Amino acid sequence: MTGILWNLGAFLLALGILIAVHEYGHFWVARRCGVYVEKFSIGFGRALWRKVGKDGTEYTLAMIPLGGYVKMLDERVEPVDSHRRHMAFNNKKLWQRSAIVAAGPLANFLFAIVAYWVVYLIGVPAVKPVIGEIAPQSIAAEAGIESGMELKTISGIKTADWESVNMAMISHIGDKEMVLTVTEPGTSYEIEKQLDLSSWSFDPESERVLTTLGITPYSPKITLVISQLVEDGAAISAGLRLNDEIIAIDGESVTDWQQVVDAVRSHPQQALEMEVLRGGEPVVLSLTPAAKEAGEEQVGYAGFAPKVEPWPESYRINLQYGPIEAVGKAAEKTWQLVTLTFDMVTKLVTGDVAMKNLSGPISIAKGAGMTADYGVVYFLGFLALISVNLGIVNLLPLPVLDGGHLMFFAIEAVTRRPVSERVQDIGYRVGSAILVALMAVALFNDFTRL
Repeated sequence: MTGILWNLGAFLLALGILIAVHEYGHFWVARRCGVYVEKFSIGFGRALWRKVGKDGTEYTLAMIPLGGYVKMLDERVEPVDSHRRHMAFNNKKLWQRSAIVAAGPLANFLFAIVAYWVVYLIGVPAVKPVIGEIAPQSIAAEAGIESGMELKTISGIKTADWESVNMAMISHIGDKEMVLTVTEPGTSYEIEKQLDLSSWSFDPESERVLTTLGITPYSPKITLVISQLVEDGAAISAGLRLNDEIIAIDGESVTDWQQVVDAVRSHPQQALEMEVLRGGEPVVLSLTPAAKEAGEEQVGYAGFAPKVEPWPESYRINLQYGPIEAVGKAAEKTWQLVTLTFDMVTKLVTGDVAMKNLSGPISIAKGAGMTADYGVVYFLGFLALISVNLGIVNLLPLPVLDGGHLMFFAIEAVTRRPVSERVQDIGYRVGSAILVALMAVALFNDFTRL
């Protein structure tokens, strides 16, 4: 219950910030173009708080936090006094109306740049994208990718860390090839490798993009030495101690930590004979893992963790820059997100990305809660990601969205006359139906992932 409330709180905070940014973009440009703004609202429905400013605008925080709006003076909505007609939105020049509508999505993109600028000022600890293992006969193996290579660019996009690698690779869903620039193991010499994606199958919902290509990132060796014990856990009850080294389970030698994990998970509430080295001497113990739910099945849980060897210092990086350099890095990161999101939307329409991968508010709430757990830097990165997505979604050519209004303005620019009210009304109805259908699919996908 606490986790749900935490996710909900983080989601509402994120949504409130992004809605305010988007609507403020419309508001700010409208005021600069001489349009009178009657109301600035975050949320819909009954007002929880309202205040009328010196400028005459009513500022409102409403009960349903799933959107917002800027109500401008407009003769198409209600009669306007003759002395105020020059302040009505519909009486402004085409370029001014277009600027006001486009300002919302643009504000989202600018917010993403600012968010990433703060992230890069604070710094993000990361590791270089060095390849650990390559699966035999995989797409990566056939392209000549080897263990120890470092990924430098993917189809021209710089990849300083694994997050950048994942984003760049996901953007190639539906493509026929992917070009990687890598360094030879142990050198700084860069070479290009071309991956044939004609047989690539990737389900973003259940698979990792790297795994489907046959790539396993380098990670420090996990030893068999116990470094952590959970208080009152099954491991302590069995008599295990810190620095014990596991050498056998049920009489079978253990050489890899995954063997330990598999044995414990497959024996909930069943005794395991565990042999460990303690001070150089073998000790035999009986461990009965506790049971916990994992989806529709029960798995064993013992309450101990292994010692992991430290990362080589040469692999560690801190993505931190000065105030000026951080601006360029933030803009570059935002542009990558914009192009990736446009690619995904296009491939969603063409069918290269399945509709089941569409996410809705529940998935966003989970993401907000998780990133808030990790700290302000990761939460800001999440806000930047969602802000870019919000901006692009609003640019879709659906009449109920900003992109739909811009589409009507483009037609007006060509025909030299506004699109008729009847055509606009039909467009709004069709656009609303499409938007509701997409939201229904996203919500259905969210519920199936619970």
